[in-house]
Amino acid sequence: MKSQMNWVHAWLLLTPALLLLFAFTHYPAVVTFVDSFFSTPRGQRPAKFVGLDNYEQLLNDDVFWQVLWNNFLYAIGTVPPSIALAIVMALWVNSKIVGRPLVRMAYFAPTVLPLIAVANIWLFFYTPGFGLIDQIRGLFGLPHQNLIGETDTVLWAMMAVAVWKEAGFFMIFYLAALQAIPPDLREAADIEGTDAWTYFRRITFPLLMPTTLFVMVNATINAFRLIDHIFVMTNGGPDNASSLLLFYIYETAFKYWDTAYGATLTVVLLVLLSVLAIGQFFFFDRKVHYR
Repeated sequence: MKSQMNWVHAWLLLTPALLLLFAFTHYPAVVTFVDSFFSTPRGQRPAKFVGLDNYEQLLNDDVFWQVLWNNFLYAIGTVPPSIALAIVMALWVNSKIVGRPLVRMAYFAPTVLPLIAVANIWLFFYTPGFGLIDQIRGLFGLPHQNLIGETDTVLWAMMAVAVWKEAGFFMIFYLAALQAIPPDLREAADIEGTDAWTYFRRITFPLLMPTTLFVMVNATINAFRLIDHIFVMTNGGPDNASSLLLFYIYETAFKYWDTAYGATLTVVLLVLLSVLAIGQFFFFDRKVHYR
C-alpha cells in the first residue's frame, strides 16, 4: 500500500510538468504535422486536405534546398569551432593564471547578452567603411569590404557571430567537467612523466566525452534554430545567401502567410533535428561510456 501511494504521489508531482510539456511541445508538433497535409485557409475559404501536395512543392522549391544547404554549412562551420574553442577556454581558465575570475567573466560575458544586442554589436563591426573591421583593415591599407552584403562572405560572417556568442556558454559545462576530474590522475601522470598533450589526449578529453556529447547536441540544435541574428543583420540576404531553415519558415508562415507550407517546412526541421540527435547519441554513446 505504501509503495502504491508513493507511485500516486510521484505522478501527482509530475502531472503539472507533463501537462506543460504536452501542451507546448507534443500537441503543437502533432497539429503541425496534420496541418502539413492541408492547404492554407484564406478568408472565408477553409483549409482543404491536399495530401502530399505541400511536400511535392517542397521537393521542387529551389529556395528550400538553398537554405537547407546553408544550414548544413552553418552547422559545420559553428559546431566544431564552438566546441574546440570552449575546451581551450575551459582549460585556460581552469589553470592557475593571474586574474582568473576576470578572464572567466570576460569569456562568459557574450552569453548573457541578448541576441538582438549581439546582432547590433556585430552589425557595427561589419558596417562597411566605418565599422571596426574596416577600420582595422584600413590601418594596413586594405580596401573596404561589405562582409554581410556579399554572397561569398555573409554566411561566414554569421558563423563568426555564433561562435563568439556560444563558445563562452559551452565553456561553463567544460569547466564544470574539468573540475570534476580527480586531481589524483594529474599527480599520477606527473609521476610517470606524462607531458601535457598526452595527458589531455589520453585522460582529460576521454573524461570530457559525456559533456562533449551534451554540448554537441545542443550546439546542433542551436545551429538550426537561429533567426534573431539573421533578422537583424541580413534579413536572409543577399539572394538568400544567409537564410537558414528556421528563418525561411518564419518568412513563409508569418510574412507570406502560407501557414500550410510553413507547417511542412517545420515537419522537415523537426525530423531533421530528431535524426541528427538520435544519430549523435547512437554513434557517440559507446565512446562516451566506454562500451
